[in-house]
Amino acid sequence: MAILQTADDGVARQWSQPALPSSAGSLFQLLRDGSPRTRAELAAVTGLARSTISSRVDDLLASSLVTPTGEAASTGGRPPATFAFNPAARFVVAVDLGVSHARVAVTDLANQVLAEETFERSIADGPAAVLSAVTDVALRLVDEVGRPLSDLAGVGIGLPGPVEYDTGRPTSPPVMPGWDRFDVPTHLREAFPVPILVDNDVNIMALGEHDAVYPRRREHDLRQDRLGHRRRHHQRRAPPARGPGAAGDLGHIAVPDGNSTPCTCGNVGCLEAVASGPAVARRLRDEGYAVESNAQLVDLVRSGDRGAVQAVRQAGRDIGAVLAGCVNMLNPSVIVIGGVVAAVGEHLLAGIRESVYSRSLPLATQHLRIVSSRTEGRAGILGAAALVTQHALSAEGVNAITEAAG
Repeated sequence: MAILQTADDGVARQWSQPALPSSAGSLFQLLRDGSPRTRAELAAVTGLARSTISSRVDDLLASSLVTPTGEAASTGGRPPATFAFNPAARFVVAVDLGVSHARVAVTDLANQVLAEETFERSIADGPAAVLSAVTDVALRLVDEVGRPLSDLAGVGIGLPGPVEYDTGRPTSPPVMPGWDRFDVPTHLREAFPVPILVDNDVNIMALGEHDAVYPRRREHDLRQDRLGHRRRHHQRRAPPARGPGAAGDLGHIAVPDGNSTPCTCGNVGCLEAVASGPAVARRLRDEGYAVESNAQLVDLVRSGDRGAVQAVRQAGRDIGAVLAGCVNMLNPSVIVIGGVVAAVGEHLLAGIRESVYSRSLPLATQHLRIVSSRTEGRAGILGAAALVTQHALSAEGVNAITEAAG
């Protein structure tokens, strides 16, 4: 697994040196689950000398990443003290940018949301305007939770387009005019002099969904389908060092039925152009419906309107037709349907399941589950927070924190 470090430009990169097994950062990994442990238990698990354990625990206590939690049951003599991970030691700013909205949150190191705000903002307004608005909201939320910026562990942000992860720059994003190659980390570091981690919004949704719903399971290949604009496959254990961010962009795979609807990418018949929320709303407007937004589409479906239900069911079939090929090739165990349009629930899922199960090999679907997101719209910010905490709480990241605290 690749480990990240922060260079002078604020972009997360690979650590130059791995953490030693006896370091405070390595010992901290045993405490990340939040379970209280004693020095003796840590010594027994690691095989390190008690003196080494005591020194490393003292380093972690000084950094506030670990806090005393009381005493364990005594087997004779003085009860041993216990220690556990302290998620409140630092905080994270998490940002999920969509095509027409932004969600900003402050979380602790366990990715628990402390404060959040969602507001309308078109990504087409350009990077300077959008990121300035995000910065203003983030600073207000930080003030709201009463934390100094010196406690900020990092900023995680998801963008609605391909991202070159190593640099944090969008790469030829089809729905983000003015954003191509824009240096997002450098811009945000003017207000937040901390690590800035940037990724595609659907990647972070997949990460957020996985960490929130399946924190202790081994379903590492999680497919997250965001029903708004794009869909992307997220490989849970893929190394963070990667290319321009175009891999797995399902939204620009052509729907198998030969649909000729023009897409923003320049091709025709792409899944985004045929079955996304705006595409369904556009089709209904052509039929005389007054549907201008995803929210209105959801309300129309929930009201039981036959035309809207049929349109959403067909969108599900189109999505399923593309996903079927992915199921045959990748054999995922879970497909999670997220985004605003997924709020229509079973009508969409029924269409997806119909196509996936009829077009995929029986062996590939034997244990496959196709479900709606259970993060209540928070998958993006949870994933953005997880990007930061994975970096900050890695063995090398913790070593850096303890060295600074010392």
